Amino acid sequence: MLRVAREGARLIKTGRKVPPSVTKRAKQIKVLLMDVDGTITAGAVTLLSQPDGTALEIKTFDAHDGQGLSLARTAGIRTGVITGRESPALRRRARELDVEFVYEKQPHKIAAYEEILRKTGVPESAVAFLGDDLPDLPVMRRVGLAAAVGDAAVEVKLAAHFVTKAIGGKGAARELVELILKSKGVWDAMIDKARA
Repeated sequence: MLRVAREGARLIKTGRKVPPSVTKRAKQIKVLLMDVDGTITAGAVTLLSQPDGTALEIKTFDAHDGQGLSLARTAGIRTGVITGRESPALRRRARELDVEFVYEKQPHKIAAYEEILRKTGVPESAVAFLGDDLPDLPVMRRVGLAAAVGDAAVEVKLAAHFVTKAIGGKGAARELVELILKSKGVWDAMIDKARA
């Protein structure tokens, strides 16, 4: 059985303790942004050859991540993705999950990040970003809560305030959402609002 840790540390899905300094950062989050490949997907780029010489891209999204993002939206947290690639599969999944900000074809993510800041009017301390690789570092260095997936590049893990136990595409986004909602003290209330 999981027990609540002393000194204000929170337990998240994995049962591990989170330092109070991370909980303090998570409590302030109003906007949750993510990379796509390697964070909410496993990072593989699967291309299916077609007879006409084109290729269809296949992306696999984790259902637990989807439930987490839905709960974040229900709790009033605005969500978004900033990715270097373009994908109809991503746009469809984003619509299903009511992801507010979808920025594709962003080889340098800072411009999209700054536009989101302008649109939301929140300070950088109220933004979380989940990343996995080097192009994510400029945004991670600016946000209030920088998170890295469990299989992120070493440089990304070193820049993160929080590293998930879960790897990209396998529940890392859900783990981050749980951290944020538990830090805000609303996780239990959100459980009753979960929908299939």
